[in-house]
Formats: sequence, structure tokens, C-alpha cells
Amino acid sequence: MARQTIAEQFVDLLVQAGVRRLYGVVGDSLNPVTDAVRRNPSIEWVQVRHEETGAFAAGAEAQLSGRLAACAGSCGPGHVHLINGLFDAHRSMAPVLALAAHIPSAEIGTAYFQETHPDRLFAECSHYSELISHPAQMPRILRTAIQHAVGRSGVAVVSMSGDIAGHEAPHRGDAVAMVTRRPAVRPGEAEIAELARLIDEAEAITLFCGSGTAGAHDEVIAFAERVKAPVGHALRGKEWIQYDNPFDVGMSGLLGYGAAYEAMHEADLLILLGTDFPYTAFLPDDVRIVQVDIRAEHLGRRSRLDLAVWGDVRETLRALMPRVRTKTDRRFLDRMLKKHADALEGVVSAYTRDVEHHRPIHPEYVAAILDEEAADDAVFTVDTGMCNVWAARYLSPNGRRRVIGSFNHGSMANAMPQAIGAQMLDRTRQVVSLSGDGGFSMLMGDFLTLTGYDLPVTVVLFDNSSLGMVDLEMLVGGFPPYATAYPHVDYAAIARAAGAHAVRVEDPQDVRDALREALAHDGPSLVDLVTDPNALSIPPRITGRQLAGFATTTSKLVLNGGVGRMVQLARSNLRNIPRP
Repeated sequence: MARQTIAEQFVDLLVQAGVRRLYGVVGDSLNPVTDAVRRNPSIEWVQVRHEETGAFAAGAEAQLSGRLAACAGSCGPGHVHLINGLFDAHRSMAPVLALAAHIPSAEIGTAYFQETHPDRLFAECSHYSELISHPAQMPRILRTAIQHAVGRSGVAVVSMSGDIAGHEAPHRGDAVAMVTRRPAVRPGEAEIAELARLIDEAEAITLFCGSGTAGAHDEVIAFAERVKAPVGHALRGKEWIQYDNPFDVGMSGLLGYGAAYEAMHEADLLILLGTDFPYTAFLPDDVRIVQVDIRAEHLGRRSRLDLAVWGDVRETLRALMPRVRTKTDRRFLDRMLKKHADALEGVVSAYTRDVEHHRPIHPEYVAAILDEEAADDAVFTVDTGMCNVWAARYLSPNGRRRVIGSFNHGSMANAMPQAIGAQMLDRTRQVVSLSGDGGFSMLMGDFLTLTGYDLPVTVVLFDNSSLGMVDLEMLVGGFPPYATAYPHVDYAAIARAAGAHAVRVEDPQDVRDALREALAHDGPSLVDLVTDPNALSIPPRITGRQLAGFATTTSKLVLNGGVGRMVQLARSNLRNIPRP
């Protein structure tokens, strides 16, 4: 049987682990690997223009598919460019394998041209980061890395010199059983019994849900019905828990809206389900708190806990439901539903008042129209900053749509690169990038990746010629905005020059037709919408403490701006309240 090179063995093992694409930029230290990809029909090299884009794309693909994705960077500057996208993937719990190609093995430690130490460099943004310094370490090191990425839901990095990759492999990388998906984890009997006791004793319970409720929507709603609990969510929990939810009270946090904050603080038992919500200023300190999470290291690191439950949310609720008594008192739930509806009603006029005639265009109006025109199973990728606000307020989840963003790492320029990974995964599914002009221009070179692969991504560009969220942070911090404005740029002209369908929109009455045409276009498209830079989400009440920092409890209500179709949901939920 013909012998393999280390590079061929590396690529074969990726294929065995389910990897179908390797995102990166070719370079000398990667040559043996890229050539092995060229000769393997089961995997594709995706040529991006910047390695950071490749890492973001791999992370998005992994989040959408639930399977391992991969990216690569050549020695020195090439793999250093991966690091921001890998930080995002790691903090998003996306299983990603990164290959950091290295300088010639005999030169390591001599300050050679382009030398870094990638096994150290990536330690903070991975569960596993190791150097293959001898051919005999393959395939064990790569298998170990894959198991870390999949088993712990995050990044694993393998560093390897180009000369090592070109060696003949001393052992064949034959197919070996590997973990490809994480199991469900059920808590122990003692934790379930104690949680049931706390629930039966409580009179007012609130559920606060994060991304860990993925796949547990029905169990959460059934449990909320049993214990008559309002259900709030963090931003990453919105897509999983807000739809078909008669107990919804909105979102808490810096972008929050509705009555989620009040429901969390006025309960006598708060149950955190699958959330590592980072903003401690929004969490109560005088309420009993239970946290359920599949990652034990998340338990109790944001707040004091009365009970820590290590387990999968769905399995925990399935085990818990038969143990708790059905509650009949709806007074707390109904009061929170009424507060939620009132909070949303109070800001609807900010969105509806003459908005279709306002110039520059209200960004809220764009987001609301996009929500109506996009497909029911669309994937939205969202830039950090004000695009997060518009996505949180106006994109309506339905159980089929997905919303991907840099919600934990908070990086600029994530949306278009993530859209590349989403569209590479499924060319038939509608993918929409909600990009700010600041983030888009940062990695704008990879718009050429969209056109080069003819990916039918629609970039909806909120073009306000400013860093809107930074403006807001400065204002709330008591500083005059400085160095946040950009010169006006016709991005549609740039996109057309690159070969994409593109249109620049300045009149709000042209928004719907422009979006509809772009979404229907069979190829890459960009809609450059000139939006109002003054449309900032200012908290409705600002105190002295708030001026000292953004993350304060007075940001708890709906920020100034519309809330799209969510008010309709709140109104319909009010109709479910029994009348005396």
C-alpha cells in the first residue's frame, strides 16, 4: 500500500472528522497541505483574502452545522491573522480546528524570518494548542486536537512546519472512531431533587435563557407553563426561545427591551438556563438563583448561586418536570406580561412616526423591512455595534432562521466573513449580512471572495459614515464623540466594480424594492443604505452612575427606538391573561 506524506495524512483525518472545507490563504509553509487538499476530492480549499476572514467563516460554518470546521494560516503573519476569528469561534463554542503552519523545524528558536511560537500564541483562544515537531506525532496529535474541539465545543490548534508536513508518514492515518457530536448530559439525582424543592417553595419564578437552550424550546415553554414563569432571554438566546412563546418578557442587557430586567429582579427564584450572561450589573443580588449549564466552568462565575446544576438544559427540564407541582397562581406572570407590553407600546411611536419619509433613512426602518422581506429560513450574520441593536429589535425568530454574530467576543468586521462560511455550507439557503460601514470596510477585501466564488450573499450595509456604538459609548461616558466619523463612500460603486449587483439607497421609499431585488439576485449583492448617524439607542433614563459607565441597571428598559413585530407578540400574549 502506498505510503502517505504527513500532509496527506493530515488532510485525510480532517475528512474523516467531517471537514469539507479548509479556509485560508496559501503560503510556502502550507504548500504540502494545500497540495494534499488539491488532490483530495472530499475537501475544498476556500481561498479567502485575509486569514481572519477564514477563521470567522469556519466559526460560522461550525455554529450552523454543529460539526467541525477548519481554517489554516501560513507561518508567522499568516497564522497570526487567524487569531481574532479564532477568539470569536472559541467564545461562541464553535468546534474549529486551525492549522498554524510553522517555519522550518530546524530554525525554531533562532529568531528566524517570520518566526512566532504558535503553540503559545493560541493558548488563550483554544482548548488545545500543540506543535507537531516530529513525524511520529501524527496522527495522534491531530486526533487529540479534533477531540478537544468537538468534545469541548471550541477551538483546537495544531502547529506544524512545512518540512514536517512534507515528510513520509511513519504510520498510516487509518480510519479510527472519533467523537463527532457532544452528548446530552443529565444532572445527578441530588441536584434534580434540590431544584424541584426550590421551585415548589418559590412563589414567583423567572426563567432567563441563553444559547444553551438551543434544541430545548418546547421543554422551556412547557416548564414555564407548569410553574407560571415569565421567560426572558440574553441576545444569544433570542433565536432559540422568543418565538411561539406566550411567556416572553424580552431581553436583558445593554441592548435589552421589555420587562426582562424587572422579571429577574422581582422574582424570588431566578433560573438561568444555558446562559453565561456576562453583564453582572443586570443580575440581581438579593434573589435566589439557580444556574443550569452543560459547561461546569460557567456555573457561578457571574453571580452568587443557591444551586449549581451541571447538565444539558433539555435533559434537565425533562428530568425535572415530573418532580415539580403545577402552579396555579399567575399573578406574577401576568404582571410581568403587562409590564412588557407597556414598555414596548411606549416606544413604538419612535419607529412609526413619519419614518418612511425621514432622510437620512432610519436604520430601524431598514431592519423592519428586511425582517419582512427575508426568507423564513434565512441566516443573518450581524456586525458588532449598532447592527446588533437592529438585529436584536427587528429580526423575528421563528425556529428556522439563524442569527450569527460576534456576540461574546464583540469583534468588528465579523458579519461578511461569517456570511461566507454560512453560504459555503449551503448555497441554496438565503444568507444576509447586516454590516456597518465601519466593520465592512475593515475586511472589505473579502467582498472579492463573495464575487470570486459567486456566493449569493446579500450584504445589507447600514452606511452612516460613523462608528455609531462608539459615539453612544462616549456620550454615555460623558465624553464628546471624537474620531468616530468616516468620509462618505459610495460602497455600491465599489461593489459593482467588483462584479456584484449593488445599489445605493438614499430615499426610504426605495428601501423595500432595493432589498427585494438584492435578495432575489442569484449572486453576490450589496445594498448601500445611507442611514441616519444620529439614530443612536440612547437609554430612556440616564443617571449619574450611568455617566460613569454603560453597564448600569438604568439601561434595563427598552432603548429609544422601535421594536418591530415584538410589540404584536406582546399584545397577543396579553390576550392570554385570564380576565376576572
